[in-house]
Amino acid sequence: MKTINDSGPTSHSVVWNLRRRSRAGRPQNWREFSGKFRGLLVMLFLFELLIGGCGSTGTAKSEDPANAPPAAVVRGVRKDISNDLQIASELHPFQEVNVYAKVSGYIQKLQVDWGTHVHRGQVLAILEIPELQQQIEVDQAAVLRSQQDLARSREDLSQAESKYAIADLTYKRLAAVLETRPGLVAQEEIDVANGKDLEAKAGASGAKAAASAAEQALAMSRAALEKDKAMYAYSRITAPFDGVVTEIDAYGGALLPAGTSSNKGDQALCHLSQTDLLRLVIPLPERAVSDVHLGQTVAVQVADHNQTFQGKIVRFSGQIDTQTRTMHTEVDVPNPKYQLVPGMYATVQIPLHTVKGVLTVPTQAVQTSGGAHGSVLVVNSGSRIERRDVTLGLQTATDTEIISGLQENEMVIFGEQSQYKPGELVAPKAVAPSEME
Repeated sequence: MKTINDSGPTSHSVVWNLRRRSRAGRPQNWREFSGKFRGLLVMLFLFELLIGGCGSTGTAKSEDPANAPPAAVVRGVRKDISNDLQIASELHPFQEVNVYAKVSGYIQKLQVDWGTHVHRGQVLAILEIPELQQQIEVDQAAVLRSQQDLARSREDLSQAESKYAIADLTYKRLAAVLETRPGLVAQEEIDVANGKDLEAKAGASGAKAAASAAEQALAMSRAALEKDKAMYAYSRITAPFDGVVTEIDAYGGALLPAGTSSNKGDQALCHLSQTDLLRLVIPLPERAVSDVHLGQTVAVQVADHNQTFQGKIVRFSGQIDTQTRTMHTEVDVPNPKYQLVPGMYATVQIPLHTVKGVLTVPTQAVQTSGGAHGSVLVVNSGSRIERRDVTLGLQTATDTEIISGLQENEMVIFGEQSQYKPGELVAPKAVAPSEME
């Protein structure tokens, strides 16, 4: 028992010592583990706070109008719009001709050059035609001779008529005496008087015919003179209309042949074009024929000029070309300041259908869905985007008529619309459609 009692305390002390050692080791490992675990929890908490804070900051920013993304907008306005047809063509002179000489002659004096502006009747050149001058002198002499012949014939006629009058009076007196007092005058005397009367009458008739022939000869001489004078007048070549000399084909001293034949090889003096009024010849499509009328005013634009010129439709061919399905149409374009030059390309804008005072927005602000239906992105009074279905009317290259679905002065997104979503807060910025082109 003593042994057991002695060993008891020893056993308990051994067990206690072991527990103390284990307790002494366990707290040290636990503190390290619990410290690391608490640090991990703190990091996770802080990370969650950081993410939550960032999310709440983004939401605040997106809800702040001052930080909303800008959006280009335009307002729905009322105005007149037209569905226009644009056709490009080439400007032509209103009329142009080659100026030829009527009579053959040498150029004595040339009074124009390339680019000279001339008026109707202005002298372009003077020809030297000496043989025609001589012919005029011959004609003048012939006229003088014919005048003298006519004067002599008239004198002869006057003498013949006087002789006839005396012979006729003598015959009538003798015939009257014979009737009142037969036998007083011999019949032979009566017969002689009658013969002289008839002879004088024939002489008067011949003198009258000679005088008439002299008058005709004088008229022919005068006609020949006037003809040669008229031909000689063509030695002064004049402008047939107001225009510009666009080409000179002959100079001083050159021989110009008479341009009286259809031979296109004849040499011309110059080429003259009327450019104060130009023709714009356009092929009008068949579909537009019924919408275009004579006298209609159209806009003409030339690429090299920052200006719109006014033209007027003045001519139709009245027939559709079966190959091109177009109709020959001409537009007159006034050019009083000679700003336009023949040969320039111009674009004519022809209004086919016009509506007045309708609600419109730029075409780039509308998304069409086929036919007369489409949609727009409206920026409401709260600066948020709404998708609005609209009914479309007349559509042009720049504007679209809104029949329903939009009110006047409402703002709509202009340009690219895919980057915006309904309900999104934006900062609207009014722009002109020309600024976005």
